[in-house]
Amino acid sequence: MRIAIIDDNSFLISSIKEKLSFFEEIQIKFTASNGADLIDKLDKNNNIDVLLMDIEMPIMNGIEATLVVKQKYPQIKIIMLTVFDNDENIFNAIKAGADGYLLKDVNPHTLFNGIVETLNGGAAMNPSIALKTLKLLRNPVSFEEIYKEEINLTTREIEVLEQLAQGLSYTVIAENLFLSPSTVRKHIENIYSKLQVHSKLEAVQKAKRNNLI
Repeated sequence: MRIAIIDDNSFLISSIKEKLSFFEEIQIKFTASNGADLIDKLDKNNNIDVLLMDIEMPIMNGIEATLVVKQKYPQIKIIMLTVFDNDENIFNAIKAGADGYLLKDVNPHTLFNGIVETLNGGAAMNPSIALKTLKLLRNPVSFEEIYKEEINLTTREIEVLEQLAQGLSYTVIAENLFLSPSTVRKHIENIYSKLQVHSKLEAVQKAKRNNLI
């Protein structure tokens, strides 16, 4: 079974390789650090059976990469292998064409069996993921609509966020927007609250994903 691992964390790639090293049937053909890197490598060698795909990656994330791979190489199976089991990721991964969804703390035998099951036409899923998927099927949710309702930033907050995305300090942002540093800090607190994030990086990534900046 020819496998490729896609993850921006080299430690996690090593961990997955170690889990699969117990099984002679598995051959790891290559690894990639993000979706764009994967597409580039597949264009040179698409003789792959299964991709083990992370979700949160720079340049092109796992869900975007899944969409591209399924359009170009529909025969390749894709198992999302991630630390995230939130409803939105599950929904978007399945919608993009993922064939399975496992969490990274999966044990070696479950991972191997999941790969075999997926190649045989099944869908590898942790029990908790399967349960969430069933709930999503029973009660379809439009995450786009949720975002429209939840994320309602003011013009000033968007201006602050755009400056934040450039890596500028609170003081510089304050000078650029003719505000006091404490006002900038207050705007950033409001942004974090509205986006439901806890760091500058998360705020910028979520804002970009939702076309706010």
